[in-house]
Amino acid sequence: MKIKSPQDLVADALTTVKTITPKEALKLTNENKCNLIDIRDAVELQRLGRIENSYHIPRGLLEFSIHPESAFVINQKLDLNKETVLFCAAGGRSALAAKTLKEMGFENVSHVEGGFGLMQNSGFKVIK
Repeated sequence: MKIKSPQDLVADALTTVKTITPKEALKLTNENKCNLIDIRDAVELQRLGRIENSYHIPRGLLEFSIHPESAFVINQKLDLNKETVLFCAAGGRSALAAKTLKEMGFENVSHVEGGFGLMQNSGFKVIK
């Protein structure tokens, strides 16, 4: 039995998902052309802060929360016609999550290379 490592899964995901830089994500956010979604756990947000104007959907709830008919999408008024830009702490979880959203049928989805770690030094405002 061959069990794939998490690194193998991320490497596979990176071959199929769009990866953007923090600067590209900042430009999309500033131009109101994307839904910037933080998939880190609540504990990470409490400890490190969150990116201003981002939505928080923990990775474990993403598929349920991002569905067009979900209460989260409806209540938060997410415009799913905009690009969906995911980020996590360093980029691994967001790559896997972006692949999953593509499998769900989302076409305009990407993830931020380097995640929160690089974003906080790329012009994003972090709220503690």
